[in-house]
Amino acid sequence: MNPPTEPGPATAAPGHRPLPAGLRALQHRNFRFFWTGQLISLIGTWMQTLAQSWLVLQLTHGDPLALGLVAVAQFTPVIIFGLFAGVLADAIPKRKALIFTQAASGVLALILGLLVVSGQVQVWHVFVVAALLGCVNAVDMPVRQAFVSEMVEREDVANAVALNSAIFNGARIIGPAIAGLLIGFTGLAACFLLNAASYIAVIIGLIAMRQEELRVMPPSGLQRNVRSVIDQLTEGLRYVRDEPTVRLAMTVLGIVSTVALNFSVLLPLLASDVLHGDAGTYGFLMAATGVGSFGSAIMIAFGQRPTPRLLLAGAAAIGAGSVALAFSRFLPISMLLMLVVGWGVIAMAATTNTLIQLTTPDALRGRVMGVYTTVFAGSTPVGGLFAGAMAAEAGAPVALAAGGALALLTVGYAFWRLPGGRSRAFSYERVAQPRRP
Repeated sequence: MNPPTEPGPATAAPGHRPLPAGLRALQHRNFRFFWTGQLISLIGTWMQTLAQSWLVLQLTHGDPLALGLVAVAQFTPVIIFGLFAGVLADAIPKRKALIFTQAASGVLALILGLLVVSGQVQVWHVFVVAALLGCVNAVDMPVRQAFVSEMVEREDVANAVALNSAIFNGARIIGPAIAGLLIGFTGLAACFLLNAASYIAVIIGLIAMRQEELRVMPPSGLQRNVRSVIDQLTEGLRYVRDEPTVRLAMTVLGIVSTVALNFSVLLPLLASDVLHGDAGTYGFLMAATGVGSFGSAIMIAFGQRPTPRLLLAGAAAIGAGSVALAFSRFLPISMLLMLVVGWGVIAMAATTNTLIQLTTPDALRGRVMGVYTTVFAGSTPVGGLFAGAMAAEAGAPVALAAGGALALLTVGYAFWRLPGGRSRAFSYERVAQPRRP
């Protein structure tokens, strides 16, 4: 098997000053195109996220369980297909696959927007579109995560992950704010239609890349029998089980994501029922989360090393912020707490992502990132249904407090598992070089 092509170190163009250390991944032309397209598209994605939740509340007259069921519809395909999509990510050209998935996501946003414009939209339409989008995301997410290591050199992977997190959460600030204004002035449809148009930027960026500058691993080969696919899948799962750094990160991420990251279900209820606001209030809470997450991503990009202790600090911030948020009845305080939670989400998720990228051998990266996306996004159906049912029975504050408390218990147990000298096994230097599968 031939080694992947490895272009020389990225350098600034003649006559141009090199970028600051925190932006060094942007010196890679392909990553720069990808990053710019994602920045535009993610603003549209967050606009649709807010609009979809508000649409469901309108169609169901404020039923919190319906929000949980939409989350189930959108993320259950990730649970079912995510691990197998990781196998697929190691077997197919990632850039071509992303062009297809981004185009499909744009078409689904367009369909939902046209249904809203026509006035014919019903709640079952939202469920169907959400489920189809989940099927697309099941493939898109592990492929997109694994693709990062093909666009930049190994020493820039952590910076690239942090910069991707920065735009994801910068868009979380801008997107909901724009959506809140659009809903008030033009209605819900504009959010879906603008999101559909935003995918064009990603597709253009992917097409404009230079194939010869990608660090493409030879594909593992697309298996055509069930036994071979299962064997490949098992190899990735065994690696997650046997690698202490990855196992710790995945465990904390999975539990905390399930019990505490259910904001698509709980924040609309918090905005309307507890803070007595409207779509704008929901947008402010989402934007506050984005501010905290953006700050966390920038901190990592400009030098904070991603270690398991940072991961646990992020998980603790999520838990503590959620518990405190349950008792807040004042919008500015709720926004401040959401900022803390937002910081914690990226400290936990981006650190997990980076530790996996740096630890995992190239030949297994797609499969391990499939496990990552299944654990992270796939926890949403279970957690969303749990949060929606609890909110329907006891209210959003109780659901927030319960989830936050369980997150804190998880952090306490994980920290207990890393006492004194044992923490060496999970140091940053431990992941400097991946072990062979």
